Amino acid sequence: MRAAGEVTVTTLTEWERALDELVRRREGALYVELSAVTFIDVAGASALALAAQRLPADQHIHLDGPPFGLQRMFDMFWPDLLTIEMVA
Repeated sequence: MRAAGEVTVTTLTEWERALDELVRRREGALYVELSAVTFIDVAGASALALAAQRLPADQHIHLDGPPFGLQRMFDMFWPDLLTIEMVA
């Protein structure tokens, strides 16, 4: 999956729908390309965390090029969430 622009309250429904489709596949690695995302708010990060929590322990969401601050949000609010991996 590839995202671009801002993930905020105005795009949250589309973001949640895309994440839902991603985690429903439940096969193979799940990749989200975020290098073109300029900003993600806490609601967008929360939707990502909730989607990752629905995955089995042996599956992960790989975030490529996450926007500035996303890692910090996960460190603060979801420090034990192991089903998300970020690659700068």
